[in-house]
Amino acid sequence: MQIKNSIYLALFAGVAGCSTLPSSGPTGGQIERAAIAPKDGSTPIQLVEIQAAADLPITSENGVPTPLLPDAPPSPTDMVGPGDILDINIYEAGVTLFTSNVVSSATVPGVQVQKLPPTRIDDLGNITIPYAGTLHVANLTTGEVESAIRNALRRLSQNPQVIVTLSQVITNSIIIGGEVARPGRLVLQTNRESLSDVIALAGGYRGNSKDLMVRIMRGASNVDVRVNDMVENPALDVRIRPGDRLMLVDDPRTYSILGASGRVEQVPFRRSSVALAEAIASAGGTNPNLGNPAAIFLFRYVRNEEGQEVPKVYHINMMKTGSYFLAQKFTMRDKDVLYFGNAAANQPSKLVQLISQLFSPVLTVTSAVSVIQNSNN
Repeated sequence: MQIKNSIYLALFAGVAGCSTLPSSGPTGGQIERAAIAPKDGSTPIQLVEIQAAADLPITSENGVPTPLLPDAPPSPTDMVGPGDILDINIYEAGVTLFTSNVVSSATVPGVQVQKLPPTRIDDLGNITIPYAGTLHVANLTTGEVESAIRNALRRLSQNPQVIVTLSQVITNSIIIGGEVARPGRLVLQTNRESLSDVIALAGGYRGNSKDLMVRIMRGASNVDVRVNDMVENPALDVRIRPGDRLMLVDDPRTYSILGASGRVEQVPFRRSSVALAEAIASAGGTNPNLGNPAAIFLFRYVRNEEGQEVPKVYHINMMKTGSYFLAQKFTMRDKDVLYFGNAAANQPSKLVQLISQLFSPVLTVTSAVSVIQNSNN
């Protein structure tokens, strides 16, 4: 009898020492209280109850990157700048200034053509022309460069005529890299090419479009655009400017499933748009032994009016019929966290299970003690 009492006392002490029961996370009530009135004194988190269509987050939360990129009217396609290489031909009638590399014109008798060596525009935007000296030509068109050279030679030649063409183009080009067929420098032909245009001119993208993200870097600014989003939303197909740098990277979008669901995992987007209802179904729904269908939460960061990222929590009660329609209109976003709250009503059953597990060995030990005592008698 003394052995039994000792075993019971040890087990009751173990139960009393359990301050909490095993759980996959907080209940819906605990999440709401922690968000609205956090005990640690931190800033409350906005909690949105999804009860009507007006409560759904608007799709524009993704943002259209056009205003974030400095824009300007298209520059001339023949504008020159540092690094460009020019082919310069100078035509003169009668006596010529140049004594070498002179070619007679086949069309106009008496006209001499001087073909200058390929001329590179230096880092300061200057070129050097024999007898004309140094000329600043950066940000001029080829026609304006022709006029500058002609005016510089006018005092030395009877009536010089100049033709300037671009041999190698740096100014009117972009750099594109990453998951494209032909990464490298790409010359813009019209300066009106859009993002989808330059991807096509680079040989197209490699990989799955739903997993590809394009980072556009313009000066000190940069934005990210999803290839699939660009296809579905033409406003994202922004115009590319000379000097832009583009990088296509393989960056699959995912969302995380936590709490009392059918399974806990990180799920990739199977296509560009995934609804909350589909995400709940992919998670296997609420675990009937642990979860509460009325306590499904979605955690995400959104941008406020100042452009700062702030946390926001959306709560949807799947015990209401209308919630199933709202969940079809709620669009998931990259890095969302879908949480299935624990059911507070399951806590007593867990306690019963725990006590049952604790007392199962007692029955075995008690039976063994009884057998030993009977054999001794």
